[in-house]
Amino acid sequence: MGRQGDQARIGAIDIGTTGVRFVLFDAQANPIASAYRELPLATPKPGWVEQDPEILLAATLTTLNEVLGHGRQAEALIGIGLTNQRETIVVWDKETGRPLHPAIVWQDRRTAKRCNELRQQKQANRLYEKTGLSLDPYFSATKIEWLLQNVPDLKARAADGNVLFGTVDSWLLWQLTGEHKTDDTNASRTLLYNINERVWDDELLALFDVPKMTLPCVCPSLSVFGRIKSGLIGAGVPIAGVLGDQQGSLLGQGIIHSGQAQVTWGTGAFLLMNTGGIRAHSRSGLLSTIARTSPDAPAVYALEGSVFVAGAAIQWLRDAMGLLAESADSQAMSHAVDCTDGVVFVPALTGLGSPHWDPDARGLIIGITRGTRREHLVRAALEAIAYQTHDVVRAMEDDTGTRMPELRVGGGAAQNDFLCQFQSDILGIPVIRPRHGETTAQGAAFAAGIAVGLWEGVEAVSELWQEDRRFEPAMSRSAREGLLGEWQRAVERAKGWCVTQESRESEVE
Repeated sequence: MGRQGDQARIGAIDIGTTGVRFVLFDAQANPIASAYRELPLATPKPGWVEQDPEILLAATLTTLNEVLGHGRQAEALIGIGLTNQRETIVVWDKETGRPLHPAIVWQDRRTAKRCNELRQQKQANRLYEKTGLSLDPYFSATKIEWLLQNVPDLKARAADGNVLFGTVDSWLLWQLTGEHKTDDTNASRTLLYNINERVWDDELLALFDVPKMTLPCVCPSLSVFGRIKSGLIGAGVPIAGVLGDQQGSLLGQGIIHSGQAQVTWGTGAFLLMNTGGIRAHSRSGLLSTIARTSPDAPAVYALEGSVFVAGAAIQWLRDAMGLLAESADSQAMSHAVDCTDGVVFVPALTGLGSPHWDPDARGLIIGITRGTRREHLVRAALEAIAYQTHDVVRAMEDDTGTRMPELRVGGGAAQNDFLCQFQSDILGIPVIRPRHGETTAQGAAFAAGIAVGLWEGVEAVSELWQEDRRFEPAMSRSAREGLLGEWQRAVERAKGWCVTQESRESEVE
């Protein structure tokens, strides 16, 4: 442990899609205080998903005030880490700091047509080679391009250097510290950042017509980004570690060696495997991304599979369909039936991500009979999370040529024992749940603690990770293969549902 001692405190801002949390950790990485606020989402048109950047900021400040405004917590605070929803784009006025459009959230699909055009122009392979990413509306570049083309006067103002773009970390850093910065992990999700050379790529900037001066300076993930401005709670405290949320969870799970992997089950499901200093090239529709960077050290890379709808499927059954009162009820409901009775739910509510990458897929519930009950549907939704995770795990194993020995799980849905056990059964390997569930926030705290010298490197923080429970596989191979076969048949039926007549004709041509 570094020189600050046992009384030091590290904070972590974890700003996700549906909520923001501030957690205070002690020197042994135990959470000792936290505050949370929900974040609203707006869907002004089908496929559009937006948030108000001012609300993101206000909710963040509220959580900081709730934790640090009482007692002497702020006095012991030596650094704050920041982890955030990735790919979401904010644009704001350089002089006033006011947002110029609602944030376009990572789930937004408004640029699907543009992505199809770029595929037809044979841009996908070039983009993958430079960025490690698929050509999909999920990523930031086409969102920025859309803003430049559709917000009045924005393109001219951007060319004059009067506006700034950034992912959510950049927006918060600007407001909290006055610095226009980001880190490598967030930059690597934009389709504008060359992950081989670790620079904003001039060719990609030209492709999407994005002025480089509007983008943030890219800094190492485990470094000091700035200090909180006077007048704000925690003034003078450094924000000393920034990671995209899934990279934050990777570090928070203590995964620092090549071949280790973890999945975060939140709104979506995101599975990352550490590939060390080697950037993997996937043959299975997975992403290559930067896991973390440190000053004066080579980048650490990861393979990633991104599933768009995981816990959100349970939320949909709860809020839109009224099949359960609370998400936590899903565990008891799933145990109330022996199986789904043949029901399969493909939750492609916003298309399919890894390894399929089909924006035209849509949700499918199949196998319904007159005997189907709501318990069967809820269980099918939980099983779908495990099936989608299975598909990504197998793709990773195919790409790396190694079999995954175990899978660490995090996120809200990881508290569901049924899901953890079914995941272990369907993969045939142990599934391990950590003692502290907020692994994303813990990863941000680890990053900040390393940057300010509380902990001496990633090896030290990996030793602070603690196991809560280990789930061992108990399903027969024949039963597993039968269930996976039905899942795969259902996925094929869900694909391509929204392909228009115009796109069908262009494919024929």
